[in-house]
Amino acid sequence: MDKNSQYLFIDFEFTMPEYKGFPKGFFPEIIEVGLVFVKNQEIIDRFSSYVQPTHFTKLTERCKSFLHIEQNQVNEGITLEQLVQRLGMYKHSTIITWGNMDMKVLRQCCQKNKVPFPFAGKEIDLSMEYKRFFGDQNQTGLWKAVQEYGKEGTGKHHCALDDAMTTLNIFKLVEKDKRYLQKPEPTTIGDRIDFSKVLNKFAL
Repeated sequence: MDKNSQYLFIDFEFTMPEYKGFPKGFFPEIIEVGLVFVKNQEIIDRFSSYVQPTHFTKLTERCKSFLHIEQNQVNEGITLEQLVQRLGMYKHSTIITWGNMDMKVLRQCCQKNKVPFPFAGKEIDLSMEYKRFFGDQNQTGLWKAVQEYGKEGTGKHHCALDDAMTTLNIFKLVEKDKRYLQKPEPTTIGDRIDFSKVLNKFAL
């Protein structure tokens, strides 16, 4: 993680249709946000909140069961406009997510609700960085990737803030490995000694 840099680690949870059939015009909407803001290698801010969906406001049984989020929790959450306003505080940060769905859904929600997209900085899909770095053929899930490092995820899977923290932790692990691989190979004794001079000395 570079010094004098700022990163925003984000995880969203979305609405889900029932297993059988999509409602007409259905699109996923953000119902929970977790973010961790890191500046100069220090965690400066953490934020977590439920978010009110605007188009398909009633959560499906599948969504509630899978995410362990109840209807009353999203009903009492912040609005999309308030979420975007909060995200705008980190407008020029490097945005880091696990997978590309978070930014896709945020863009779509902003478009559907005629709300300006809040970010102008670089966006990094850490799952693709991980895939390229380790040469995995398949895209690895966030918590599986952490376990491959011999560690555990932070808190509870599919809790947005815990997933954002887990994304930060694996980002630091990958960056550490990158630095390790970039270190120059140690010099050999042959690099340190000019054997031609040694042989010439003994040839005299």
